Amino acid sequence: MTEGNDTEVTEFFLLGFATQHRFQHVLFMVFLLIYMTSMVGNIGMILLIKTDSRLQTPMYFLLQHLAFVDICYTSAITPKMLHNIISENKSISFVGCVMQSWFYATFATNDCYLLAAMAVDRYVAICKPLRYSTVMSHTVCILLVAGSYVIGSINSSVHTGFTYSLSFCKSHTINHFFCDAPPILAISCSNIGINIMLLAVFVGFNLTFTMSVVIFSYIYILSAILKMPSTAGRKKAFSTCASHLTAVTIFYGTLTYMYLQPHSNISQENMKVASIFYGIVIPMLNPMIYSLRNKEVKGALKVIGKTLF
Repeated sequence: MTEGNDTEVTEFFLLGFATQHRFQHVLFMVFLLIYMTSMVGNIGMILLIKTDSRLQTPMYFLLQHLAFVDICYTSAITPKMLHNIISENKSISFVGCVMQSWFYATFATNDCYLLAAMAVDRYVAICKPLRYSTVMSHTVCILLVAGSYVIGSINSSVHTGFTYSLSFCKSHTINHFFCDAPPILAISCSNIGINIMLLAVFVGFNLTFTMSVVIFSYIYILSAILKMPSTAGRKKAFSTCASHLTAVTIFYGTLTYMYLQPHSNISQENMKVASIFYGIVIPMLNPMIYSLRNKEVKGALKVIGKTLF
């Protein structure tokens, strides 16, 4: 990595938020509370699924990994952000920036594919109930999860490798609160054409493919539900999808806003707000969505509550 005259780049500076200095203590407490709630909720979800025999199904196996991924990608950015809010030193080492980008991109991509796999699970459960145990076998579930990790690793490795092979001679100050690809590309003095193309192709493919899987799964699910003779049956079938559909809508809506609209149409501060929601708030919301809107999870929580109290 060189800087004009071959000086090695050893660190970057994270600019953070425009109002960060005036409201630093409030921001710190709010984001700390969100992060702690996210950790408790997702770790609790993992432990609940592991310990309750009624939750040993493909859907909850995938949900368990979704909770783990949420823990990982919010932890990739939140602790450093909290430190920078209350610290005068906003620097992050070059290696630290590379690692943050890699972990964040890996687990964020995993999230996309796990949500798509959960949509397929709901499709099979409702549209092919007699074949559910065969189609969604434990081996298939493991392959789906492993595939999401492999794709996430490949995706992040490509972006990280191409991004940090650039030269940074304009500035070392990143106009963001973590090392995300677009604001890093903005401070490079190299030709970033191929990086922009790769970002558009990879993000576009991942979003388009996984969203298509979700959309087509729910088209078939809706068709099957409408053909059910009883109102009770339709209500029960829809309730099994409500939590996932809520999580998918929030997740893909935010991600699309962040990456698939022209950057000229969105300010950097708005991008930061979207990143907060996507990277910090959504991992907190997911365990709430799946616990408050899911009868099996609520039932397991009640049993644990009675046991403890």
